[in-house]
Amino acid sequence: MIAVTTLIVLLPLAAAAAGLLGSRWPRGASRTERDNAFASRRAAWFAIVAGTGSLLLTVWLAYELSSGRAGAPGGPFWGGVLPGKAEGTLTLIETGSVPISVTLRADGLSMLVGILVVVVALAVQVYSVGYMRGDPRYPSYSAFISLFTSAMLLVVYAGDLIVLYVGWEIMGLCSYLLIGHWWEDRANSRAAVKAFLVTRLGDVGFLFGIFTLGVAAGSFRIDDVLSADLPRSTLITATLLLLAGVAGKSAQVPLQTWLPDAMAGPTPISALIHAATMVAAGIFIVARLYPLFLGAQPTLDVLAVIAAIGMLGAALAALAQDDLKRVLAYSTISQLAYMAGALAAGSDKAAIFHLLTHGAFKALLFLCAGAVIHHVGSNLMSHMGGLRAGLPVTFAGMTIGFAALMGLPPASGFFSKDAVIAAIEHSHGPAQPFLYGSALLTVGVTGAYAARAWLRTFFGPARVEALPEPPPGTAHVFDGREAPRSMLWPIGLLAVLALLLGIAGLGIAGLGDVDWSSAVVSLVVALLGAGIVYALWRSSPHIDPARLLGPFRVPCERAFYVDAVYAALFARPVFRLARGVVRTDEKVVDGAVRGSGRLTVGLSGLVRLAQNGNAQLYVTGLLAGVLLIAVAAVVFG
Repeated sequence: MIAVTTLIVLLPLAAAAAGLLGSRWPRGASRTERDNAFASRRAAWFAIVAGTGSLLLTVWLAYELSSGRAGAPGGPFWGGVLPGKAEGTLTLIETGSVPISVTLRADGLSMLVGILVVVVALAVQVYSVGYMRGDPRYPSYSAFISLFTSAMLLVVYAGDLIVLYVGWEIMGLCSYLLIGHWWEDRANSRAAVKAFLVTRLGDVGFLFGIFTLGVAAGSFRIDDVLSADLPRSTLITATLLLLAGVAGKSAQVPLQTWLPDAMAGPTPISALIHAATMVAAGIFIVARLYPLFLGAQPTLDVLAVIAAIGMLGAALAALAQDDLKRVLAYSTISQLAYMAGALAAGSDKAAIFHLLTHGAFKALLFLCAGAVIHHVGSNLMSHMGGLRAGLPVTFAGMTIGFAALMGLPPASGFFSKDAVIAAIEHSHGPAQPFLYGSALLTVGVTGAYAARAWLRTFFGPARVEALPEPPPGTAHVFDGREAPRSMLWPIGLLAVLALLLGIAGLGIAGLGDVDWSSAVVSLVVALLGAGIVYALWRSSPHIDPARLLGPFRVPCERAFYVDAVYAALFARPVFRLARGVVRTDEKVVDGAVRGSGRLTVGLSGLVRLAQNGNAQLYVTGLLAGVLLIAVAAVVFG
């Protein structure tokens, strides 16, 4: 079984290598249109075939685990979902202290998340064939997606914390490369650098948390760490450090600012990052190490406060955005905070359930948004409207996605969101009232911004105009037609998952039970938020319903000025310090070097006077020296 797990991880890695090294072979670096098309087709085949292979192997391994034939029983409640577990060590690396075991493990948790990763990644690869058609850098784009997928799968199947960290960091590199794919636009390259730097800040704490656990347990193997009898102070310290990395990768307070700017990348990349890879990794890590977090209640209290602030603040920011992708970006921050809230409330079951359904409907929403942008040529909802007739498939898919986001039955989000709200409602802890109140308010605001985006995009007066070819970052322009089939098939698949995954989670996997009292309350609150927006839109379809925010609209649109505060407190002081260092380097360090050079040149000029090639001067000097020696001998002798 471990060989199959290894293949699941390595197939996308092999596709990445083939796409980077073999897509243009043997034609080299030729950039003619024909050669670019040839390289793109070859790269697409590499990526899609490898992704399909990983998907088939993952489904087969999940079947083996579900039958319990794949090895030892699984842990926590995951054993009830997929009772088997397969684990194996490929090699052991001696470090002189705590060894590193290159171990892979497949259990219920890793298989659930692994299936989500390969399904969404394959959908994104197929979708990108149409969306990125004609892009001369498509081979590297598809290769980096494959590398991204392999890195996330390594995180999911890692049995050792150091191995997990390798995949964790490769994902950070891939996000930088893909967000900055259209680097010709300086805003895109800045967004990529911002994402890389902000997540690196969290990763510093994450790495020290791993070291703390490994040294205290005497091993980096996850099973050994979970079974070790660690002091409570060590658990609290380690989990708080890990939480820094989780906040960075999952874009939670206070490291959430990179995710909205990451919308500068191609829309399929947004779907991959938001649904199945980078941001999902943080929630997965807490679930993987959940017994440690349960032993560190102060860490869960901190997580509850972070979740409460993040879910409501991001939802309010989403309500004020005009950029459709930024609406979905802030929505992701809010929904991930829901998952963090469920973990803080003591239910990893509800958190993973919502992670799975969110992966399906958020990938669907981003791919539908990409189809809309492909059709319109703009990200702004003020340029959209009346698109339901021209984009019937996209309209149906986005309707299902928004229904799941709002938590309307029978869409998947209804069941998973209910599980989260019920877990928070029945939890105990000092932050529980704050967390539960914030969760209910967020339900209403989510209904409001989802209804606003749906209405402004597909209803009302048509505002679509044929636009000139846009700069890099906005894909194609309006062509009056639905998206190509390569984009519609993934939308259809994800629409089915977004609609039925909740029922499947209840009936097949047993991931949740409906708490009808909680479900009715949250449903009424969501419909209330959506109803207020609909009433405002109905009265004036030409005016943005976000006006209901009143004087708070601008602060919400600017995400409460967090970026401005960070710029004032951290960015500008660092820039001033950097400029001071540059001046010191130029004036002091370089000045000393240049000064020593000038001194040497001056001294050499004096010495050169005695070495001018004049033999008479040499003889005169010699005689003068002899005379001085003779006089000195007579005087002092």
